[in-house]
Amino acid sequence: MNHVLRPTPFFLKSFRQSNSFAVAAYKPLESLRNPTNLLKNYAQLSKSRLTLLMVLTAMSGVAISPLPTTVPVLLSTALGTALCSASANTLNQLQEIPFDAQMARTRMRPLVRRSITPLHAAGFALVTGVAGPAILWAMTNPTTALLGAANIGLYAGVYTWMKRQTIWNTWVGSVVGAIPPVMGWTACGGHLIPTASNPVQLFFPPFMASAPLPDLADNPLAPIALFALLFSWQFPHFHPLSHLMRSAYAQAGYQMLSVLSPRKNSLVALRHAVLLFPICSVLIPLSGLTTWTFALTSLLPNLIWTHATWRFWRVGGDKEARVAWRHGLWWLPVILALMMVHKQGVNWTQWLGFREAEEEDSDSS
Repeated sequence: MNHVLRPTPFFLKSFRQSNSFAVAAYKPLESLRNPTNLLKNYAQLSKSRLTLLMVLTAMSGVAISPLPTTVPVLLSTALGTALCSASANTLNQLQEIPFDAQMARTRMRPLVRRSITPLHAAGFALVTGVAGPAILWAMTNPTTALLGAANIGLYAGVYTWMKRQTIWNTWVGSVVGAIPPVMGWTACGGHLIPTASNPVQLFFPPFMASAPLPDLADNPLAPIALFALLFSWQFPHFHPLSHLMRSAYAQAGYQMLSVLSPRKNSLVALRHAVLLFPICSVLIPLSGLTTWTFALTSLLPNLIWTHATWRFWRVGGDKEARVAWRHGLWWLPVILALMMVHKQGVNWTQWLGFREAEEEDSDSS
């Protein structure tokens, strides 16, 4: 019997080719019995970079506060904030597994690639969600613990749900990002609500002050200034990034302003970049967190970032969005560093020992 060679159908060739690629790309999941792999999964569930940002802003609230503090308070604030953030981010990922699987940026998260089970992740979220507020309650005060617990609820509950419902999710997310420096303030014993014994104090510029500056104290205007700074920072930082991610957000069904109205998305970024001028040059020194020199030194970073954000609004391209987003990465640490340099009541020459050296030289002469 003669055998006739028939050509292989195209779809069968494609199947065999794609199947060989899939086999070549196959990698077994890492074992969670290995402590390194387990910690790696925990770090990814916690969104380690976002958690680190939360910790740094919380610690900046402690460092900038004029109220006395101790090293245990500083460390426990950092640890408690990190645990609260880890719990919130894990709960967020537990709810978004099918949506994360649709986006290239998130499809390699642990729950999507099944390197950790949802039950294990839920246990991790529960432990960190209880331990974080508990540490803050025991080592700082109930106010800081309640703020940490509220942030878990806002991010994992309200914000995560709103992402697929309304564009206002970004505003709720900005509230979440603005709370950690307030937690740093309250961890030092600072209050949030003015009282008769603790009224709002205004630190006017020296040329406007008819009386000596008030004593550095627990000024309720200070946490408002810290909150406003971090709240407005997030819009010119996130909205350009959202513009770059708009196709992925649309694919996953997220209600983002960059998807529904790119023009308004860039306008909101510009609006808050401009709003940072009065926050830095008026509200922050008026609250007594810094001297009025900060009002001048903060102008240059604000001008650079606002110009980039204006270009993003004017042109609306990916290149302009990327530049505006990158400016936001250096702007926040620079501003926080300037706030420390110009912190009210701190004499850095004396703190570094230069003043004592000058006095000894004058005494010896």
